This record gives sequence, structure tokens and C-alpha cells, in this order.
Amino acid sequence: MKSLLALIIFSSLVFAQKFSMYSSFGKFGSAVEISINSSGRIYVIDDNANEIYLLDTLGNMIIKNGGFGWNEAEFDQPADVFANSLSVYVADENNHRIQRFDKDLNFISQLSTRESDNISEQFGYPLSCATSNQGELFILDSENIRIIKVDIFGNFIQNFGGYDYGKFALSNPVKLAISDKNDIYVLDENQIVVFDQFGNGIKHIKLNENFKSIKILFNNLLLCKENKILQADFNAKELKFSELILSGFDKNIQFQSATMFNSKLYVLTKTNILVFKKDKISD
Repeated sequence: MKSLLALIIFSSLVFAQKFSMYSSFGKFGSAVEISINSSGRIYVIDDNANEIYLLDTLGNMIIKNGGFGWNEAEFDQPADVFANSLSVYVADENNHRIQRFDKDLNFISQLSTRESDNISEQFGYPLSCATSNQGELFILDSENIRIIKVDIFGNFIQNFGGYDYGKFALSNPVKLAISDKNDIYVLDENQIVVFDQFGNGIKHIKLNENFKSIKILFNNLLLCKENKILQADFNAKELKFSELILSGFDKNIQFQSATMFNSKLYVLTKTNILVFKKDKISD
């Protein structure tokens, strides 16, 4: 049954879409993740410099913040960044916390529960975070292999996906993303495990290989690994993946993450951002 499910999913891959690179920008040391908010502001984290950068879609560096440390607006190996219209959240992995900034990267607050007396809300080594459209924050707790959910004020609501979750127990989750319907998509080895906003398991989406990044912006879901990007459209009747065929760049470059905004594909590498446009289909 499992092999049949995988066959059904990947035999239904739609035709490959072709994109050509037309620009690149940024200068990073070891960039690991990217997030674009609904206004087109681009946020990138660099785990070597322990910094976060804000750029516009033309590639202009607006501001940067961070540096190594454990004080406010300092990081120790940031693992993920998520930006909505008002706030920017950074999973500060080795500091066991989520830091929140405003859209101009001014520090607002931090959330750390590893030393809490309530073991249900404890999280450590967070690898990913994102908010729902209701403002609830979901954190990938890699130390306890589960998802932590808190409200807009940082109050613990629940955890889910842990060892006691049966067939929806996570095994080695690396990143999460949240759809407009507030479903949580967790990238877990060679599958995506999908939960609703209340932590109920919905389904498994089988993949035939491991990916390291998952992004959802508007109706686009993108999976990324070093040399491949898959895209799916939530507007379609079925969630079908299409491999994006990219041209016009050095094929030795390895991808870190990818997202789409205004019909452009933004691909993060360790050192810069590659911007692609979809090729026109000739008659």
C-alpha cells in the first residue's frame, strides 16, 4: 500500500516548468534560509556570521542585525527565518529560543522554554518556525522531536507529533511550513507529514528522496535540496509536484532554499540569491 501511494504521487508529477536566471544579488558567507513576506521584503540568515539581513527585491541591502552571542538580537547558529507582514521570527538553534523582530529587524521579544517546569512546553535546538494567519507560532522542537504551538502572546497551547502520536509521530523533522488554511506541513526525511492547526494528523505525502527546505508563500509549496526544486500549487485540484528546470547559472552551485514571489523564483545559495523567471511557452 505504501509503495502504491508513492507511485501514485510521483507518477502524477506534472510537466517540468522551465526557468531562466536573469539576476543575482547578495553577498553572504554561509546563508542557510530565506523568507519573503507579503510586501516583498526578503530576509536571509547566515549561520556563519550569525546575522540576519533585510533586502528588497532589487537586491539592495537595507539593514542587517545580529552577531554571535546569547543576548538580544544575537545568535548562535540560526537555523530558520519566517517573516509575515509585521514580524520576523528566527529559530536561534543553539540558544534554544525563538527571537522575534519587527519588519525592520528591531528586536521585540524572545521565547525560550527549555528550563520550564512544564515538560510539555519545553523545546530545544529549534530548527524551524512559522506563524498561522491567526498569529499562532509553531516551533519545530528537534530535541524532543515534536511541534510546539504557542499563542500570539507566547503562551503554550499544545505539542504534537511526538513519540506518542502513532503513525503521525515524527522521526527526523528538519523544517515546517504553514498553508493559508493553517495546515502544518512538516518535512520529515522522505515524506511530508501534514497536521491541522489543532495538531491532528491529516496525511502523509511520500517523497522518493530527502529534501532540506520547505516553503509556502501564497499558493506555492516549494521543496528544495542541493540540486533540485519541486513546486506544487494549492489552487490545483490535486497537490501535484513539478520539478523546476533551471538554466543560466553555474550548475556546480548548491541550493540552500527557494521561494516564489510575484511569479519569480528566488533561490538561496550559501553566498547569494539567484532570481529566475519562468520561460514563455512558444506556440
